[in-house]
Amino acid sequence: MLYPVGGIGANWGSQSSHRLPPDKVVRMLRENGIQKVKLFDADYDTLKALGGSGIEVMVGIPNDMLANFAGSPKAAEKWVSQNVSHHLTSNVLIRYVAVGNEPFLETYNGSFLRTTYPALKNVQDALTKAGLRNQVKVTVPLNADVYNTASGLPSGGDFRADIHDFMIPIVKLLSDNAAPFTVNIYPFISLYTDSNFPVEYAFFDGNATPVNDGGTSYYNMFDANHDTLVWALQKNGFGNLPIIVGEIGWPTDGDKNANVEYAQRFNQGFMTHIRYDGQAKYGLNLGTTSSGTLVPARNVSYLDSKWCIMKPNARLEDSQVAPSVSYACGLADCTALGYQTSCSNLDARGNISYAFNSYYQQNNQLDEACKFNGLGTITRADPTTGTCRFNIMIKQYYGGAGRIQGFSQKTLSLALGLTIFFLIYL
Repeated sequence: MLYPVGGIGANWGSQSSHRLPPDKVVRMLRENGIQKVKLFDADYDTLKALGGSGIEVMVGIPNDMLANFAGSPKAAEKWVSQNVSHHLTSNVLIRYVAVGNEPFLETYNGSFLRTTYPALKNVQDALTKAGLRNQVKVTVPLNADVYNTASGLPSGGDFRADIHDFMIPIVKLLSDNAAPFTVNIYPFISLYTDSNFPVEYAFFDGNATPVNDGGTSYYNMFDANHDTLVWALQKNGFGNLPIIVGEIGWPTDGDKNANVEYAQRFNQGFMTHIRYDGQAKYGLNLGTTSSGTLVPARNVSYLDSKWCIMKPNARLEDSQVAPSVSYACGLADCTALGYQTSCSNLDARGNISYAFNSYYQQNNQLDEACKFNGLGTITRADPTTGTCRFNIMIKQYYGGAGRIQGFSQKTLSLALGLTIFFLIYL
């Protein structure tokens, strides 16, 4: 199944311990031919850097702001003035405002059910009042769990019964304002949560046993999931609503099925599936560059080449080991130490060293961040081994408001590869 695609973009998140300066990210996006970017907030420095870049932007309103906007049209008007109108005058090509992010996710237990639509309406009214109704469209990025199918087939698609009455006003507002329905689809999640899920059905190689639905054969999870949404929209009278796939991708670590090989297979298969040609991460065709590879960020400054590891003479039986590792992983990132992940081959001492270094790098290599009750020591010898990479942090970026943000060397290499989004015209 092929889709008419309106464009490919990249998600640009800000939830990281260290953040690359926005101007470097924008240059990286432009050098890779990325035409659209989806943000999760309206960070001033980020939007300023996007000015004059020619990149179309979706700005985001976080879920924790929905209640305020739902109860105050004035708050919505002020936000639109400061975060949309102001930047449009600086040649930032804002095309969408994402009101919330997956607010109806089942794990939120209904926390945003009653504030999403009122907030959406007030933001739309604010855009209309500012004269931007035709230029900037509202949308609500929703997880694919907002719809399901009782029959197990796409043609049985409908919005979840428990949120159906909340979904219809949202979809109607989008339809009335010629705005798109945005959905995040992650076939990886099905594989992660269900040990019996057929692996081949997550990919686009055509090797899976097809699911037949009234003569239509589905060889992959994405097509089936997407068409379940299409049926849900048609069933409720909104069959002409355009769909934006806000997020799709594959993680490269943290689970036995999260690795570079599967990520490349999924993303390349997906890009071939929608017929959008070009080159990007690990040979991925994005229709954006002529070099055949992803163009990396340039002139990035890293901290010194030093790492924090467990002292060679420290005992594994030391009573401070367990609480030290727990403390480090609780405040840093030990995802790579999971079962069948990139660092699952480490021995006990290696696991401890990885945890220590993760905390040490996140705290900008401060000497105090490698104490761990006398168990840690700083080394100039790279402890990287096999597939397990001990990362070094980039130097701090100080935003206009004095924030200290950025991200690690590992995160930088994945910045454009984790999630992409595109617009489908039905």
